[in-house]
Amino acid sequence: MSLFRRRSRIEAKTPEQLRAMRRAGRVVADTLALASRRAVAGVSTGELDALAEDAIRSAGAVPSFLGYHGFTGSLCISVNDEVVHGIPGERVLAEGDLVSIDCGAIVEGWHGDAAVSLVVGGRDRGTPADLALMDDTETSLWAGMAALRPGDRLFAVGDAVEASVDASLDRRRREGVPGVEVYGILEDYTGHGIGREMHMDPHVPNYGVSATGPTVPSGATLAIEPMVTLGTIETRTLEDDWTVVTGDGSRAAHWEHTVAVTDDGLWVLTAADGGAAGLERVGARFAPLAD
Repeated sequence: MSLFRRRSRIEAKTPEQLRAMRRAGRVVADTLALASRRAVAGVSTGELDALAEDAIRSAGAVPSFLGYHGFTGSLCISVNDEVVHGIPGERVLAEGDLVSIDCGAIVEGWHGDAAVSLVVGGRDRGTPADLALMDDTETSLWAGMAALRPGDRLFAVGDAVEASVDASLDRRRREGVPGVEVYGILEDYTGHGIGREMHMDPHVPNYGVSATGPTVPSGATLAIEPMVTLGTIETRTLEDDWTVVTGDGSRAAHWEHTVAVTDDGLWVLTAADGGAAGLERVGARFAPLAD
């Protein structure tokens, strides 16, 4: 059954609850920044995971992912053609790898969830196609968040993400970026509500659909997370029952933030600056309750 046939209500949070979620979001932001700095050639994904778990627990938080339905890591680390849910382990990173790092943390029962993509060794080590994919996926994340307004339809997020990805692809083709022929927006993996649980209703698609979705209330908290490939939208899951890879071996990027929607604007709970810089770029109003 299509997940769009049911009109799920979005849980609204009080200002005090949003501030509590911001504390979890800051732990996620700090942990992702640390893991990104340490994601260098010669480091294993398992070593990054151990570093992240220590950082999360040292901040007085609990990893959201560890033990979730049997998952064995505190991070999801997905490399090259791995889109999402990569299990940390013995794999050693190499210069030029395109890596997404997904992190969740719980503080006093409240969750934060975010993901970043990076090239091991820095941007100078990335191919033009990988850099374009990474940047354009991040751009689509901010475009999707900018579509969130109290009283509006939730699935405007997917419209905005898809429009952003399409516009970026057109621009890359005009620029003649080698290796960028198509972008695929994954349909089987979506954003979600978040709060006292990591994954809550509703699903938040990253592409345009005919349904409107539920109405966004003031106080809504949502995890928006586009996943885009340099090829197909088809995926398969490896024998570990977690790691999702592209069906054609093309590379993928994944970006995510947890965002709060209020009458005054948006507060990106998992961004170090609360989303001030990113929201300004897309013309959305930055409205922190506290920081």
